[in-house]
Amino acid sequence: MNKNYKIIVLGPIPRDHITTYEGQVVEKYGCALYPVVALSQLAGDRSEIIPVTHVQQRDSEPIKAILASFSNVKTDHINSELNQGDVISLKYVTQSKRIECQTAFMAPILPADVKDLLDADAYVFVPVTDFEVALDTLKHIKKNSDGVIIFDAHGPTNSCTRKGERVHRFWIDRDQWLPYIDILKMNLEEAACSWFKHEYTEEELADEEELSLDELPKFAEHCLSHGVKAVYITLDEYGCAVYFKNNQGKIEEHFVKRIRVENVVDTTGCGDSFAGGLAFGFLETGDYVKACYYGNAMGAQRCTGTELNIYKTLEETERQIKENYGDI
Repeated sequence: MNKNYKIIVLGPIPRDHITTYEGQVVEKYGCALYPVVALSQLAGDRSEIIPVTHVQQRDSEPIKAILASFSNVKTDHINSELNQGDVISLKYVTQSKRIECQTAFMAPILPADVKDLLDADAYVFVPVTDFEVALDTLKHIKKNSDGVIIFDAHGPTNSCTRKGERVHRFWIDRDQWLPYIDILKMNLEEAACSWFKHEYTEEELADEEELSLDELPKFAEHCLSHGVKAVYITLDEYGCAVYFKNNQGKIEEHFVKRIRVENVVDTTGCGDSFAGGLAFGFLETGDYVKACYYGNAMGAQRCTGTELNIYKTLEETERQIKENYGDI
């Protein structure tokens, strides 16, 4: 179909210092920048892609300069007035596991930041730490807009210690957020932080956990019963699990295989890119499973290099999807 869309991407554009698992050192801007550029490629020139973020003053012009080459990206809501933006160090020990340190912190995105953006088709939230998006912002959008809200649980399941160490945390107030989220996306570690027991032993808390596959349907059912329309849990090399209620009110479970990448260079931003592709895919098809094809495609494209030019056009992406999944 390729309609015209107005899509808002909300989250930090951190200044990242990355050491890849192969030892390559890269300094660049990340997080929300990835879905913004991915969506720019997918949505076409007549659509509008609008990042909403707070950055340090020293980073504002370099970020806007990067985005200037994408004619459908509007940078008016990249705000540096408070001079608060994320700075993060990422050291990969494997292709997907990394040690993180955060040394600067963005001002949170509040309802005032979106007051003139309530006519959008979709809102893609990609926070990376728990302070970056206020719950009131989701409530405000839900109350005043018909746009679909896609939310990445990376933010509320990660926090920062006084020494800047980035650590996982339980999403204890999860049920306060769920009614204001249409599409919820996370990985297995984040799912383990979102599906917790009434009480733990000290030994259980000491274990590094990913949510087991047999717990996924129970967690998804809980989310769907609290207002979420679809749940996506990425499974690394096994693809993605998708949960939603069909027209008869029955929960469906689908496992969508990954798009294989021969040479993985840098996985930073794969989840963010997935969220962007997911948003576009759902707007374009209205189908939760087919939307996952676009999410997987953008995640796969992201890890093939360190630059932003790795994202393909809509035509190329749909050819990639057809090669892996058949006709859309």
